Amino acid sequence: AKAAKKEISAKKAILLVNERADIALAAGADGVHLPSRAVKTTVLRRIVPPDLIIGISTHSADEVLRARDEGADFTVFGPVFESPGKGEPVGLEELTAVCAAAEGFPILALGGVNEKNCTDVLDAGARGVAAIRALNESTTRRQILEKIGYRVAGSVKDS
Repeated sequence: AKAAKKEISAKKAILLVNERADIALAAGADGVHLPSRAVKTTVLRRIVPPDLIIGISTHSADEVLRARDEGADFTVFGPVFESPGKGEPVGLEELTAVCAAAEGFPILALGGVNEKNCTDVLDAGARGVAAIRALNESTTRRQILEKIGYRVAGSVKDS
């Protein structure tokens, strides 16, 4: 994590550590990304610096609203589309409903997001996208960034 932070320090990027707030703090990371069943954000906020970004994985409207109400900075919601090993997709209709219910709270769409559907999730109200397979391949990563880059302004810290 320390090496990753050093690598991105000169770039317009932030580093979130998956599941481990202790490692995020020790490495000087910008934040932590937690599973939906992790320690409550209200509890974590008592022991971490106020500027530590906290993101939560969510799979339902209830989880999104709970994360928002407990002080998370954003949620990752999905799977929106078919994605290997991630269960039944919720679809764009559910993403739209969840984004509306969250009233502007930052939600990143995850699960099967690719260069063909990345703008659909933004049209549904998502603040951005999260992906693994599609962003690991340079051609699709470039296509996604070209399609959504002009529509996603600022950062989670600015939200």
